[in-house]
Amino acid sequence: MLADSDTRWKWGALTAHRLAPGGHLDGFLLRGRATPTVRQLAEVGVRADALREVTPAEFTAATDRARHDVIVLACVGGAVQAMLHGLAHAWGAAPARPVVVTGYVGVVYEKLADGLLLRHGADVVLANSRHDAERFRAVYAGAGAPAHSVTPCALPFLGGAPYPGARQGRPYTVVFAAQPSVPEGRADRAYLLERAARHARLHPGREVLIKLRSKPGEHTTHLEEHPYQKLAARVPGGLPANCRLAYGHMGDVLDRTDLLVTVSSTAALEALHRGVPTAVLTDLGIREPLGNHHFLGSGCLASWDELDAGHLPEPDPHWTDRQGVAADGTYDSAFDAARERVADLAARPALPPLAPYYTARTAPGYLPAVLARYGFDPRGRPLPGRAAPERTESALRRATREALRNAARGAYRHGVQRVAPAIRRMGEL
Repeated sequence: MLADSDTRWKWGALTAHRLAPGGHLDGFLLRGRATPTVRQLAEVGVRADALREVTPAEFTAATDRARHDVIVLACVGGAVQAMLHGLAHAWGAAPARPVVVTGYVGVVYEKLADGLLLRHGADVVLANSRHDAERFRAVYAGAGAPAHSVTPCALPFLGGAPYPGARQGRPYTVVFAAQPSVPEGRADRAYLLERAARHARLHPGREVLIKLRSKPGEHTTHLEEHPYQKLAARVPGGLPANCRLAYGHMGDVLDRTDLLVTVSSTAALEALHRGVPTAVLTDLGIREPLGNHHFLGSGCLASWDELDAGHLPEPDPHWTDRQGVAADGTYDSAFDAARERVADLAARPALPPLAPYYTARTAPGYLPAVLARYGFDPRGRPLPGRAAPERTESALRRATREALRNAARGAYRHGVQRVAPAIRRMGEL
């Protein structure tokens, strides 16, 4: 399984276990600015039997049918496309190859066509709901691309104990599930934080948790230019005693949640699956860039003013059923079709070569740049200097390369969070 960030590791590792329960899991982390830390990996609660960090070329050189039956690509669309072309070149005309599976980490609310066509070519493209499966097939059919790879399932991290209702003996707990890049602007993020703090002040008997994805210095799928940790220090009057920042596994947090509040986080689906009251905020509008338009018809749209007044949204059961929330107890069978398809493909003595929709013929002005970003030429061959290093590479050389990579990651984060905002402020003078 190959992942390029913390959330995609979570999706990929759990998906691998859903598709092949009890199987051996080789974990590969794609080297980059978002490579997850040990803490982030541990937070998911899924251990790999083997784990190492690799470049794209190293990954394609390390995978074949002799070592792997199934490969799960848990990466952003461009990385998936690069791996498909890189693997196709590495495997060549081999009589047998692993089954290649990919999909989406959560709610698909933007770049639907772009992301799907970048994933085309995998043997199995997982859709997290019937709604997504229909959309995926429509996109492929519209582009004239085969759609047989689209396979419905569900998000692999739903589960946990059903919500029993507000419990006596502990505070009523409201959780605001923050997102790294939604919303992006400092003013909007400060507004949401201040509203959470105001809710805590209006309801001193409640506990309000600001659930954050990462601690300072950690990498995530999206780099936060305005981390909530910094904004919290600037809340007028400070955060009240019953409002605090929280980290940890989302499932553990949901175990004590009485109301989940978010802009558009996939945590909303986790909460709805358990029956936890869930509010998708409308304070900043219902807009495509926010992703909350995905929840139109869900019955969960609400504002902080309404929540302050005691309103509890009631989800529409038809909408939740279409979205794969499976709060009706059918979740255990949600992966049956995907397991059967993967098992059938893996049992075949040979599979046809990987055939992505994008080729040098169909997308000559787009594909080369996508592949070059990950170190491959238009034929899927590693670019000069990007091939997998020899196994005899010295420990000193490996340590030097790792130190340089860590320094580059730190410089990138500093530039995004400190230098870029300062330059923008200077430009506004």
